[in-house]
Amino acid sequence: MRALPVGDDALLVEVSSGEEAQALHAVLLRRRAEGALTVREIVPAARTVLLDGLADPDRWAAELTTSRVPQAPSRARELIELPVRYDGPDLAVVAGHWGVTEREAARIHAGTEFTVAFCGFAPGFGYLTGLPDHYAVPRRATPRTAVPAGAVALAGPYTGVYPRSSPGGWQLIGTTDAVLWDHTRTPAALLTPGARVRFVPLGDA
Repeated sequence: MRALPVGDDALLVEVSSGEEAQALHAVLLRRRAEGALTVREIVPAARTVLLDGLADPDRWAAELTTSRVPQAPSRARELIELPVRYDGPDLAVVAGHWGVTEREAARIHAGTEFTVAFCGFAPGFGYLTGLPDHYAVPRRATPRTAVPAGAVALAGPYTGVYPRSSPGGWQLIGTTDAVLWDHTRTPAALLTPGARVRFVPLGDA
């Protein structure tokens, strides 16, 4: 691990993979809950974890850089199920990349248990990992100016669900009516880092 200072009271901890970032995030959350870590925010990303509002950043930088990356945590969190219609305009493109039929592509996606690796892009948008590496797909050559809310999409190794209408270049494979962001809910985001997610097909997908 490498710890880089950010301002006066924050550290950006770099690791070598998304799996290591998820494991480190889970361990730091646990240490904060146990009272062993005083920090305002713990924010995971693709290969980093940001610790913001640290009481003693120098001490934690020294400790983290001399520690081993923790083991991935057990996946005991409740499973979130998202109903999905595999009706996206890019489903045939994705199936072609995978060398399968559209129906089989939907079956592969729905048969995968995902983990929210980190969040970003828009409030409520989670970057979900779980598909094997050989199912990674490229972004669209030309992004759409408007992707509808609830669109289930793929790009690179990630699956995501657009929480609101916005531009986007991901491959759209389906649609869900799940509300990804609701400011009256606690937490407002349905998908938070570490959450387990499955997509449940609607109809005869």
